Amino acid sequence: MSNFKNNKNRLYLGVAAGVVTATVASLSASPVRAQEAERRVLPPVSVDAPQQRARSATRTAQPRATPQRAARVAPRRAAEPPPPPAAPPTTMGSTRTIGAPAPAYAGGQVAQGGTLGLLGSTSVMNTPFSTVNFTSQLIQDQQARTAADTLINDSSVRLSTGSDGFDDTFVIRGFAVSATDVGLNGLYGLASSQRVPAQIIERIELLKGPGALINGIAPSGAIGGGINIVTKRATDEPFLRLTPFFMSAANYGLHLETSQRFGANKEWGVRFNGVGRNGEASIRDGNFQSGLGAVAIDYRGDRLRWTLDLFSQNDNTDNFRPQISLLPTATAIPAPPDARSNWYPDTRLRQKDNTAATALEYDLTNWLTAYAGVGYRDGSNYQTFPRSATAVDALGNFQVQNTYYDSYSKTLSGNVGFRSRFDTGFIGHKLNVAYTGFFQEAGNAYIQGGTTASNIYNPAPLPAVTLDRYSPRHASDSTLTSVAVVDTMSFLNESVLLTLGGRHQMVKQESYATTGTNIGALTSTYDASATTPLAGIVVKPWTNVSLYANYAEGLTRGTIVGGNFSNAGTILAPYKSKQQEAGVKVDWGTITTTAAVFQIARPSLITTAANAQAYDGEQRNRGLELNLYGLILPGLRGMASATFINPELTNPTDPTQRGNAAAGVPDKAFSAGLDWDTPWVRGLALNGRVIHTGSAYLTTANTLSFPGWTRLDIGARYTTTALTGKPVTFRANIENVTGETYWLTTGTYVTVGAPRTYLLSAAFDF
Repeated sequence: MSNFKNNKNRLYLGVAAGVVTATVASLSASPVRAQEAERRVLPPVSVDAPQQRARSATRTAQPRATPQRAARVAPRRAAEPPPPPAAPPTTMGSTRTIGAPAPAYAGGQVAQGGTLGLLGSTSVMNTPFSTVNFTSQLIQDQQARTAADTLINDSSVRLSTGSDGFDDTFVIRGFAVSATDVGLNGLYGLASSQRVPAQIIERIELLKGPGALINGIAPSGAIGGGINIVTKRATDEPFLRLTPFFMSAANYGLHLETSQRFGANKEWGVRFNGVGRNGEASIRDGNFQSGLGAVAIDYRGDRLRWTLDLFSQNDNTDNFRPQISLLPTATAIPAPPDARSNWYPDTRLRQKDNTAATALEYDLTNWLTAYAGVGYRDGSNYQTFPRSATAVDALGNFQVQNTYYDSYSKTLSGNVGFRSRFDTGFIGHKLNVAYTGFFQEAGNAYIQGGTTASNIYNPAPLPAVTLDRYSPRHASDSTLTSVAVVDTMSFLNESVLLTLGGRHQMVKQESYATTGTNIGALTSTYDASATTPLAGIVVKPWTNVSLYANYAEGLTRGTIVGGNFSNAGTILAPYKSKQQEAGVKVDWGTITTTAAVFQIARPSLITTAANAQAYDGEQRNRGLELNLYGLILPGLRGMASATFINPELTNPTDPTQRGNAAAGVPDKAFSAGLDWDTPWVRGLALNGRVIHTGSAYLTTANTLSFPGWTRLDIGARYTTTALTGKPVTFRANIENVTGETYWLTTGTYVTVGAPRTYLLSAAFDF
């Protein structure tokens, strides 16, 4: 614990010191560019004052019957109200990241840009990476419960966990991205380690590919991509919104949201979100109870900007959605069981997260901004944690062992740096110098119980855990620090953008015994460092076309082997991953299309015959991504994407598997959605979404594969002011309309997708 305090003091000192010191056919077209970062300046217009018509000189004055006043008194003019404060300019293309985010693109479902870590707030068209920035409008209209419900709109993102499970684990470009690797306003470790509730989200910023230079080392080592959550801020227009909602089978709740700005120029803002829900959700005889309170305070001055986020999240789940391992030598993959069933009956899961985070920016000049941010999160999990002592066979039979697996983590995360924009001759520069620090203390308690025979279609009651349930014990300390510099140079009136940078990262991890006779003793440690480079280029042969390419490396801290393996507690060495990518982006005015080819290579993490985790050879994912989003026709919004991946094993220990596909990576995926304002009923909109995921192999032997699956979602909403004089929006959605039952997988560990789910809500503005 003293180590935690020392690192915390060091980070505070560092922050304080830093503050002080798809085709090219449209190329000839010239549509309105919806994603230009700079505002167009209109030429000055002079307006002549109207001339008063002269009176006729020959007109004879008529005598008055009453005495004429000596002087005419001018009528009083009513005092003109002061002009309303101007809306804050967008941060996109500036040295700021605190303030109004990038404007929404045509259709409002995605934004024109986002905050891309070390690169700052940048337009999509100026970014040498594949990025998508989902807006709160899309989140609300699809009635997302967590960030995961929105991210699957992109075909390169899939989930390996189902709704009402332990957490939201993502798969981006074929590589796992843990919920612990989701950033909050640019800092790792501050969002919930399980799931991010949709009610606090203003933007979800998705970066595809390794982001070690952009954001630093992800706590759990994600290399497939990065996810950053931008929290809500008070809007210029005050509102109070009350939203009761219902989710099948019998889960109901209430969302209260308020927003208000204060001050002569609305410089102070306060936004509050409170959510309470309870009742059976997607698991039969289960219960999902959740409480959320979130306060966001911000100040926006001429030079100084400041934010503060405080939120507490508490989730209690009875009968949460389980995961299980399949027998790798099985002759057939068992059919997925009923999606509302739980093959580990009577499980309990209690999750708590409390976060405080603040950030500050100050414009030292009109071209130089100093910034700093720091946050702290305290999280804990208490759960019944059954596991398959023997994997599931083709008939669904397995041996289940019941355990308790409780854990906690305390995380301190921060950054400090300078962003600048200046010219040297004919070259423009966007230079950023930054320091980041991350420290996490983690503990756990793994208490094993008895074992019994069971079946996923007819599960047996869980055996008892007879040992005492002790509090989690200190298990590991992780310290991740880095210094980074990046410069985006612009040439030829910003038609060529060259980005070069590097981040030197230091990784220190220590593991401690949680059982046995030497509880608390240091069992393993490593202290390593590495430099990850980045190079990217954007070429704009036309103002609406961006050709780009990048080379990026990711650095992953070593895996701490979990309690299910024979080498539990061992810290594996950190490793690097490498990405090459090239693509084209075309903004057609109200529709943007993108195409990208990529390759990501990293060491493979396998489970050996001795049930130990280890690295083995290399996994190389090569792929093609196609995306479209925007306003297809007036009143018709849409987005569509397709991803094709070849996840090849290039250097396995077993030579017979060379060239085989990695386990659990689908070869293709598609996502497509439409949202339509009906012309015959004012205020009525209909929407639909199709999600398809292709087949994936059970093991690297490539003898068995999971079948592909397709999910259909539909919905409608109706907005009216006839009831209260203020907007009232009714929403109804059905997810998995056809009730498909399918496996979600990363290989041997699987779960089932959510069943048909009904979502109803009514948002009342006051």
